[in-house]
Amino acid sequence: MKNFGLLLLGIILGALAMYYYCFNNKVKMTSEPITSVTPKGLITPKEAKVLDAAYSFRHKIISDSLFSNTTTGDNRSSWWSLEDIQNYIKHAENQAGELGYIMDGLRVYLGAYPDAKGETGLTTMFFIPTGYNNTSEGSMMPLRGGSGDISGGDGLNMGESGKPPGANYPQ
Repeated sequence: MKNFGLLLLGIILGALAMYYYCFNNKVKMTSEPITSVTPKGLITPKEAKVLDAAYSFRHKIISDSLFSNTTTGDNRSSWWSLEDIQNYIKHAENQAGELGYIMDGLRVYLGAYPDAKGETGLTTMFFIPTGYNNTSEGSMMPLRGGSGDISGGDGLNMGESGKPPGANYPQ
């Protein structure tokens, strides 16, 4: 009976210790501030305005010569929802693996829709996944050939244009 009492006491103390441990970890996890890593190339809104203003001259030349007959003017920006971007990144990573690549980034291209039905095709922007061949299997030293476009990888287009399409930063 004495051993049974010690066993029961041990179980109760163990349960209390486990409860205390779990409760404290939950409190710590929710009370700690969320930290983020500052990405390379981060610019301030002031710097973004300088870049946008510097592009305005080029945009005016393009718009005046190619888009003078359009009702909306040419696009200066594209917008994608955060959900679409996150879903695209997951899709591109999976597809890269299937194609034998390791995805390490995204490249943004400027493009233009073809002229159709008498309308001039407007500028668009699209993402293409970048990465390198997964050739490091069984190797001690992985060889990276650089971050080229992933051949055969799907791109992401169809972002919404600015409102209006020719609007400057910020919108």
